[in-house]
Amino acid sequence: MTDYADRTKNLIADIRANGRPTSGYFEGRAVMVLTTTGAKSGEPRSAVVTFTRDGDDYIVVGSKSGEPSDPAWFTNLVANPIVTIETDGQAFQANATVVEGVDRDALWDRHVAEHQQFAEYPSKTDRIIPIARLTPLG
Repeated sequence: MTDYADRTKNLIADIRANGRPTSGYFEGRAVMVLTTTGAKSGEPRSAVVTFTRDGDDYIVVGSKSGEPSDPAWFTNLVANPIVTIETDGQAFQANATVVEGVDRDALWDRHVAEHQQFAEYPSKTDRIIPIARLTPLG
């Protein structure tokens, strides 16, 4: 396993045990373990992603740090919109919808206000960085 995979595995274990990261880059940040169903494999895939809130919904941004392609987890949630969120010591399912237009722009601005490192990502890529709204089920 690579260093990155090991770090991700340890970060996911920390979030699952403590509700939030307790050390490292993500400490003190609003992050979740997002589990999607692989678009091709059909297998569960977990990633650590930052989020903001919009009422009861969770807002996630497929920035991939400004890389030219969307992150795999975003492709997965588009193909299979029922996802699992783990944060703050809770785990639950949500329905993902891609947000576009004026709503997307407003949510982007709010996300950047809370996660300032995202501000530079659009200048690094030609794609429009996608945003999804995760609405808890039940």
